[in-house]
Amino acid sequence: MNTILLRPTDILFFRDGRPMSGASAGHGAAWPLPTVINHAFHAALHRAGDIFQNAHPHCLGRNGIYGDAGRRDRRFGSLATAGPFPVSTANADPTWYFPRPADADDSGSAVLAPHPSAAPSSLVAPCKYPVTSTRPPSKGTPKSWWSLGAWNSYLRTAQVPQPPGRSVFISDGDFADTEHTYGIGINPDTGTVEEGQFYSANYLRLRDGWQLGVLASAADKKFHHPVHGDDLVRTLLNGHGAEIIAGGQQRVCTATLEPSRNGGLPLPLGRTDGFHQQDGHWLVKWVLLSPAIWPEIPGGASRGGETIHAHPGGWLPNWVSLDWDAETATVHPNKDNGRVLLKLRMGNRRRDYTGPRVKRVSDEGEAEIRTHLVAAIVPKPIPVTGWALANDSDRPQGGAKSTHLAVPAGAVYYFEAESETDAKNLAAALNWHGSDTQPTTIRNRRSTLMGEKGFGLGVCGTWDFFPGTRPQ
Repeated sequence: MNTILLRPTDILFFRDGRPMSGASAGHGAAWPLPTVINHAFHAALHRAGDIFQNAHPHCLGRNGIYGDAGRRDRRFGSLATAGPFPVSTANADPTWYFPRPADADDSGSAVLAPHPSAAPSSLVAPCKYPVTSTRPPSKGTPKSWWSLGAWNSYLRTAQVPQPPGRSVFISDGDFADTEHTYGIGINPDTGTVEEGQFYSANYLRLRDGWQLGVLASAADKKFHHPVHGDDLVRTLLNGHGAEIIAGGQQRVCTATLEPSRNGGLPLPLGRTDGFHQQDGHWLVKWVLLSPAIWPEIPGGASRGGETIHAHPGGWLPNWVSLDWDAETATVHPNKDNGRVLLKLRMGNRRRDYTGPRVKRVSDEGEAEIRTHLVAAIVPKPIPVTGWALANDSDRPQGGAKSTHLAVPAGAVYYFEAESETDAKNLAAALNWHGSDTQPTTIRNRRSTLMGEKGFGLGVCGTWDFFPGTRPQ
């Protein structure tokens, strides 16, 4: 994947679905969601004109089920992005920052831990352990962002060093300011002022020495550039840089390609082994680097004839088993509640088109992962929405997109594995880089929706029970 830095040439406007009218100033100064940057690159590819006219077109649909007689009217379906993340360019070596883990404070170590007490978890089954603080209460608010080095130290040693001259923990105000301004609404049809549409808005201004870090790739099987090969993104940036419109109101950023770090990506690397063991279980935790969306899934039969079990989604990943009654919204006791349904695909991955629907398979088979979810820390959800223009395929009228509630970055999920091998397999299935130690691509995106847009990236660490306790 290409490592890209976006330098704003003006203030930026990233609004959510909340209105901007009357006394409401809207929320246009929030840090952009992954969808915003993905849409910016997708639009830039379309605006590039004839340079990509030979790119592979594709159909609307998935899993081998396509509508409108398989009409190929969609383009750039191979685009995959991650980010954005704040990047400090004050030094020769840029420093990337990521959302703080929800179980840690500014000491750089985990201060929240599962407690095997008689008190139940505040989350419904399958969680059986409440997560409690190992420190006395305080009024301080931890910093929102950790540097790449702080994250790597937290995942491996639980001790975060403080290098001289650099901050490893920062807040939003350390790299961005909020500016307030007023405006008038314009009728897009007439180009005149809309009556009663005087509004106030917030804008995001990055401070000097800060940029937005993004990872992006788009390998097209029919496109070939004499210098950049099948890489649409690198061709778009012409090997060095270009202008990208990001967010609302046509705000422009200058996108520049950055060299890779020792052949890898500037994302924290999760543990692949060395997990703590207690009473016959290996303890693995998974921390989100980007938001994840797990929708409610109604039960019934799929188009391919398979039986689909109902799942509540929400804070609970769809790949964690739960015996759930959708009509009564109740959980039935079941020993399989909390079981991880993922399988580790080994060897080269490919798509199998021989069945009623397309499946992802592996040349070297799959391995079961005998692991259960036992606790979680889930902060307040993030609304994810947007606006779609009208098109002839699936939105003849256009309008607002469906609103999803995403689990925010920093959320922590605790697992108990039945063996050391299961713990390693779980880490390989959940780490964004799998089991690679010098990854050059993102292997796992564990969000049910919008994984290609950068949702569902996470890394694995290990955990211990509350000091002085152990499960009965």
